[in-house]
Amino acid sequence: MVEIRCYAVSHLAKQLTTSIASVSPSNRKFEKKKTHRDSGMVTVSVRGVYFILMLFLSSFFGSVFMLGPALPIMLLSPAWYRWLTDRIVATWLTLPVALLELVFGVKVIITGDGFVPGERSVIIMNHRTRLDWMFLWCCLLRHSYLRLEKICLKAALKAMPGFGWAMQVASFIFIHRKWEEDQNHLANMLEYFCDIRQPLQLLLFPEGTDLTENTRARSDEYAEKNGLPKYEYVLHPRTTGFTFIVEQLRKGDNLDALHDITVAYPHNAPQTERHLLAGTFPRQIHFHVRRYPVSSLPKDTTALQTWCQERWAEKEERLRSFYSSERFDKADAQVPPCKSELRVALIKAMSLCYWHAFITFCFFGLWLWTPLRVYFLVVLIFFLVQQKVMGGVELIELACHQRMKRTTDGPGRKKD
Repeated sequence: MVEIRCYAVSHLAKQLTTSIASVSPSNRKFEKKKTHRDSGMVTVSVRGVYFILMLFLSSFFGSVFMLGPALPIMLLSPAWYRWLTDRIVATWLTLPVALLELVFGVKVIITGDGFVPGERSVIIMNHRTRLDWMFLWCCLLRHSYLRLEKICLKAALKAMPGFGWAMQVASFIFIHRKWEEDQNHLANMLEYFCDIRQPLQLLLFPEGTDLTENTRARSDEYAEKNGLPKYEYVLHPRTTGFTFIVEQLRKGDNLDALHDITVAYPHNAPQTERHLLAGTFPRQIHFHVRRYPVSSLPKDTTALQTWCQERWAEKEERLRSFYSSERFDKADAQVPPCKSELRVALIKAMSLCYWHAFITFCFFGLWLWTPLRVYFLVVLIFFLVQQKVMGGVELIELACHQRMKRTTDGPGRKKD
């Protein structure tokens, strides 16, 4: 492993180590997991570079050569465009799972209620690290369909070449964390999914950000002002967006259940992308799933907010127990997946083979074939220009749907 280490703030690291030693035993485990990040030490490893490079090149070339040809379909039928691109994007979502489990040996353990395959749901999860959304694909590959997943995430990510372009084409919901700006966009996107009868499993993090010392301090301040208990393993959730999403999907008859997932990392917990670049991968990822049928959810907005807060209080206690025993509820057996382990293993192996071959073909094709270079430049310019002019591919798709809906003067519901 090639390592580049910088000790520019070693004195600060010593002070941090001293402060960690003084915290309570229950906090010590949490703090040890973050010492590497907070010490100011920057590390680059061959493993990390390989992982990041594979994800970048596959998403970059995949956006251009696999998703690019499908873009004109949105002008004819947004519903068919969504059907096709969801399946193309799902092929890429298997790659991080294959790399994590086959190449880096990450073990995934799932307990609790599980999923009903193909059901429409909202997934709420605690935000332990900035990478939880990617690790969740290891769970969904086994217990659901990756093509159904959408993520509610911050708008700045859509500008990333490759990753951001694919997220736009996948119609992920980008928010600015300002409710006045986000409410109308959320309503339009959710109405679109309901109109085309798009089954989806929408992942959102009610905490709004990942768990760090700074965010936990802000959560504690909020708790003090509102007479709430202080949490150690989670942050207090923001319930406005959560209740709005549940109510909109329920109103559009596009919600079967809500999945409450608690994620935990008993050993290494890569907090940011920088930790992956350093080659820090979790040895184990534990997911504990609770499924709530939509009929069991409160219908009143205030009651639904309280319901969400109660789930987070349960998460705090569940995680407290987990980090003392390194396992979730003893009474719960592992959830039987909807895919056999053989099938999952084949999917991961095929994904690794396909994406390595695909990236190699793209490089050789661009080197040897002039028409491919011309196509590459055209699609590249499109992604860059539309971002400046239209604000994102998902907004173009939404505009196409709204235009067709006005033209037909009907409910605009099309079947896949």
